[in-house]
Amino acid sequence: MMEIDLDSPEAQQAFGVQLASAMQPPCVLYLEGDLGTGKTTLTRGILRGLGHVGAARSPTYTLIEPYTLIESDALADVSLYHLDLYRLGDPEELEYLGLRDLMTQDALWVVEWPERGAGFLPKADLLIQINYHTAGRHLNVIARTGRGEAVLSWIRDHPS
Repeated sequence: MMEIDLDSPEAQQAFGVQLASAMQPPCVLYLEGDLGTGKTTLTRGILRGLGHVGAARSPTYTLIEPYTLIESDALADVSLYHLDLYRLGDPEELEYLGLRDLMTQDALWVVEWPERGAGFLPKADLLIQINYHTAGRHLNVIARTGRGEAVLSWIRDHPS
């Protein structure tokens, strides 16, 4: 586990860029935190770190936003699926989105509100809990698999 304090949305995005450098597909990242803690801000940083140019929309209403990043600086031909399950009524709804078919791909997954998709989501490699902090946000970064441990080790070895 690693604890990180970030003092601004820009610092959250910069941490996302750092995460992007450490993540290799397949990798599943769960983001937990109250509304407004910056889960999508962190995801935008990850996308920027993978070379995405342009808007990074929050999939609050569509539930899933796919990104295919071709020949990015970090990786070649990587897909990232950003899920925001805040408005999910029932975890079974993920079946209708074709999630099971998408899970067969070597991709990066960033899942906001993962508890709402329990039983239908791939297991998390890394869990990031984002909490309000006096001067910004406090993150608990927890590895759940060997792949997640590798990401944490990379971040420890490459401090920003």
